[in-house]
Amino acid sequence: MLSWTCPAPLRDQQRVVMGHGGGGALSAELIEQVFAPAYGGPGLSATTDAAALELGGARLAFSTDSFVVRPLFFPGGSIGDLAVNGTVNDLAMSGARAAYLSCGFILEEGVGIETVARVADALGAAARTAGVRVVTGDTKVVEAGHGDGVYINTSGIGLIPDGVDLRPERVVPGDVVIVSGDIGVHGVAIMSVREGLEFGTAVESDCAALGDLVGAMLAVTPDLHVLRDPTRGGLAAALNEIAAASGTGVVVQERAVPVPAPVAGACAVLGLDPMYVANEGKLVAFVPREHADAVLAAMRAHPLGAGAAVIGEAVEAHPGMVVARTALGGTRVVDMPLGEQLPRIC
Repeated sequence: MLSWTCPAPLRDQQRVVMGHGGGGALSAELIEQVFAPAYGGPGLSATTDAAALELGGARLAFSTDSFVVRPLFFPGGSIGDLAVNGTVNDLAMSGARAAYLSCGFILEEGVGIETVARVADALGAAARTAGVRVVTGDTKVVEAGHGDGVYINTSGIGLIPDGVDLRPERVVPGDVVIVSGDIGVHGVAIMSVREGLEFGTAVESDCAALGDLVGAMLAVTPDLHVLRDPTRGGLAAALNEIAAASGTGVVVQERAVPVPAPVAGACAVLGLDPMYVANEGKLVAFVPREHADAVLAAMRAHPLGAGAAVIGEAVEAHPGMVVARTALGGTRVVDMPLGEQLPRIC
């Protein structure tokens, strides 16, 4: 546990800390203060999982992601599965069905060829399951001691259907917040194998490609307002990003959030909040109230949305802030995380 990230690192950092890669406030500051000013150009300030671009009359979604998960293999998946599903899901959150992926491997000198082959096989199988083709790639090797076996970068492109416009700025008070199933499963699965912890019940990662589930939702109505896959920083980070970008408040009914017993037990033992634990096969949707029942039914009819639940709504009060109503009738603020409770989960 000595490698865990401090939950409240100092904000005035002159050097990179693990929290800068956690998808929380430190990550946002790094993007806003370093990367966005350096790159310039429109669109970089968008808080979406993929860029929506016009090219030759078509609307494309384009996304890239890097994967440094430790360990390489874990219950329910591997870095190969994550490399495909993570990028496919980023594209799906813009409404696009992924078509093509690039894949870059960074290998540490001395890693076993058998290990690399297992990762590559898992990546290929995940791509076939997701219906996406890996069409280009690259391989680099770094000296022993300068990596951690295998790192992967994937980029993906897909087409956004006509009439689909998914972005947080479209959220309005009254929108219903739906989550596609149990939260916190991936983070606890990684924690259990990395730290050698046992929670009484085996926990497997929820790693999965969400393109088909999103397609089923859009078949009900293309007028979904925003989708987000709550990976680093968990559900709390995703809701805070949407609230900040839309200028609305979000109220979550704490007892409505689906937290499986093993995750709840692990978090209770370790003093963690399931709302901040990472997911890799779940999404959160802000849906106009008039379509919420039909969208929820479509999600529950899909294997990856069978546990979908309404957990809250967007409100006019406390704009930019997420509040949870507790089982005791009180309220608590669900802050944006600074770093991450468990680094390197994807």
